[in-house]
Amino acid sequence: MNNKKYIFSFVALLALGVTDIAKASVVNQTKGSFEDKFRQLDEVLPTPNGYRNAAGEPGERYWQQQVDYKIDVTLDEARRRLSGKEEITYHNNSPYTLKYLWVQLDQNIFKPDSMANQSNNFGGIGRRGPKTQIGNGKEPAKLSLGELRRQQFMADNELGYEIHGVTDNVGKALSFTTVGTHMRIDLPQPLKPNSQLTFNIDFAFNIVEEDAVSARSGYEHFADDARPGGNDIFLLAQWFPRLHAYTDYEAWTNKEFLGRGEFTLEFGNYEVNITVPADHIVSATGELVNAQEVLSATQLERLEQAKHAKRPVFIVTEEEALENEKAGTSKQKTWQFRADNVRDFAWGSSRKFMWDAKAYHQNSKETPMVMAMSFYPKEGGDLWKKYSTESVIHTMEVYSRFSFDYPYPTAQSVNGPVGGMEYPMITFNGPRTELQEDGSRTYSQAEKRFLIGVVIHEIGHIYFPMIVNSDERQWTWMDEGLNSFLDGVAGREWDPNIPWGVEPRDIVDYMKSEIQVPVMTQSDSVLRLGPNAYTKPAVALNILREVILGRELFDFAFQEYAQRWKFKRPTPSDFFRTMEEASGVDLDWFWRGWFYTTDHVDIAIDKVYKLRLDTHNPDIDFARLRTIEQNKPSSLFVERNKAEGRTLWIERNPDVRDFYDEHDRFTVTNKERNKYQAFLKSLKPWERRTLERAVQEDKNYYVLEFSNLGGLVMPILLELTYMDGTTEQQYIPAEIWRRTPKKVRKLIVTDKGKEIQSVVVDPGWETADVDVENNHYPRQIIPSRLEAFKAKKRTQKVHRDIMQDIKTELAPEKEKDETQEK
Repeated sequence: MNNKKYIFSFVALLALGVTDIAKASVVNQTKGSFEDKFRQLDEVLPTPNGYRNAAGEPGERYWQQQVDYKIDVTLDEARRRLSGKEEITYHNNSPYTLKYLWVQLDQNIFKPDSMANQSNNFGGIGRRGPKTQIGNGKEPAKLSLGELRRQQFMADNELGYEIHGVTDNVGKALSFTTVGTHMRIDLPQPLKPNSQLTFNIDFAFNIVEEDAVSARSGYEHFADDARPGGNDIFLLAQWFPRLHAYTDYEAWTNKEFLGRGEFTLEFGNYEVNITVPADHIVSATGELVNAQEVLSATQLERLEQAKHAKRPVFIVTEEEALENEKAGTSKQKTWQFRADNVRDFAWGSSRKFMWDAKAYHQNSKETPMVMAMSFYPKEGGDLWKKYSTESVIHTMEVYSRFSFDYPYPTAQSVNGPVGGMEYPMITFNGPRTELQEDGSRTYSQAEKRFLIGVVIHEIGHIYFPMIVNSDERQWTWMDEGLNSFLDGVAGREWDPNIPWGVEPRDIVDYMKSEIQVPVMTQSDSVLRLGPNAYTKPAVALNILREVILGRELFDFAFQEYAQRWKFKRPTPSDFFRTMEEASGVDLDWFWRGWFYTTDHVDIAIDKVYKLRLDTHNPDIDFARLRTIEQNKPSSLFVERNKAEGRTLWIERNPDVRDFYDEHDRFTVTNKERNKYQAFLKSLKPWERRTLERAVQEDKNYYVLEFSNLGGLVMPILLELTYMDGTTEQQYIPAEIWRRTPKKVRKLIVTDKGKEIQSVVVDPGWETADVDVENNHYPRQIIPSRLEAFKAKKRTQKVHRDIMQDIKTELAPEKEKDETQEK
């Protein structure tokens, strides 16, 4: 190391005005208070092993179980009851011997004594379904009518599974024990590695009314239909006893189903026979294998047309569905579906359904054509006719770019009582039209946006987590957050004017709130699920893509993650490690801040110092000092004396003058000049060249001082505005905070003539900074959030049904005056 070189560099820094380097590095830090925001996550993440390696990919000994189902199920429409028999084949691909199996009994959540019902906190945060409100001393506690309806429905109906038998493949009874929403089946012989077991379960349950209990499935009743007694739409999910996942990281994932945390399941092959009233149309996971038996010749012909149509083709038209609604039948049909390599099975059934379809063609050897289909009643109207199936196809086009070709033969959107829910190849989506007095059906812009958004989101879930099979019971954000990020990409490629809720500005209020927990919180313990599991991780990924990594690196790494874990079960550590390993960027600081803490982003610019290099040339430096002195504001006293016309003593007595009346303290003498020449001679050649160039270029040196008030370190995005009106964007990596996480200083050097007029931190609101008022130097007057909110409310009445309101006739002038007076 050349010691003299480093000494000179230090002198140069002193010349720029940084007089205490050590002090500058520990600003706002007391003894022992240092916090390393860039501490590696190795101590938090599980140790890599043969199942999951350090790169975040499946290890050489990765394994997962397989569970195959053959199910016969019958829908009793009149009793709103389901009964079924299933043959389950369990493949033990693990290296461990199993003495028992755990089965999910999700319908048991509706039993009065379920843990979910017994642990409901009255008026509590994060409660799913109808709301309650605790008293506050001035007002009594309140129960909504929706909550009363829920209680009454559950009191009037026997809910939960009826398990009529569990037998082995020769009909011998197997011992089982029900534990809340689980059932343990004790095996007569341990199931060894690389072996399989077939057994049977007979079950039945009464279907819940979804609107009454706020479930993920159920029936919806239409009392006003022409058919006596009305009609129902049935959406069936979590309807059959199914195996819990057995994993390398947790063993049995048999955590009680409390309603919030969703599901952890195994892949398998399904053969499902669904018996329903003969006039019902059925939509289901998988491919219809007996179409010749349940569809008419006309319907089959229309399905063929849909394979090459530009727009969706109606398999069941609106007129046919309306006619179908009127009668009903006592006859039955059995629809047979097959689905390979799926982790779940759901279906919908109703005589109200119209059905449209259009093929999506992709460059895939395995699945070159996917049938995109929608099923909906008359209440769906033109909104569903125009946008549902087209939204399904748009989703596949965008998501496949970021992950892999859609691997299944169908992708379906079904309208019913469930606002939005996803299953392999089928999704349940809620928005509808409004019936007007003139018989027309209209919808608001908000309903249109809702439909497009929810279809994109739920179809997107077929990729995450139905194919990239993350553990929803533990980590909601791994499916909802990643999917919300991608549905924001797909949505903004549809219409960027729709507020998709994934921009950094959409999360700032939540990030500074007190009612939050880290993203890495188990699903049932999250306080506010929407912001925590959907918006915050989606925003984080947006920032990671657009600000930190850039699109090329991010997209490569994200696609690598999707393809590594296609049809496998990733954990958060696999995602974190893959994104780092494939992008080549250390992101531990990012995961730690955004996913493991409740810190927020609030970077303030505190001060800007303008410095100038000391040339050591007295003719230059003293002239600069004289200019600085002359540009200082003069004394108010002096200015007022001048205004009064007062003359100075030295003006009245010009004959009494000396040397200092002709020379100020900035007058240069030969002594200073000789000293300067001696200084130049003491420099090495390269030092003199460096100094002379710096003097000639006469650049501007600014020191910008920043504070990290929110705790979450982030890159500092700067917009510099110069005196000549031009602007420049600068990017300071987050690593600037690695030694002093609370306060940093940054030297900005600009060319001669490019003097900075103002500085703005995060001018495009790209980092979720919660306080924009401290982002300006000099400070600016910023409209308060209250005024901005009022302005938004005045200009955006999002639920206006303009399609209907436009029909209103203009009132005569007199009538308008009377209306205004009222």
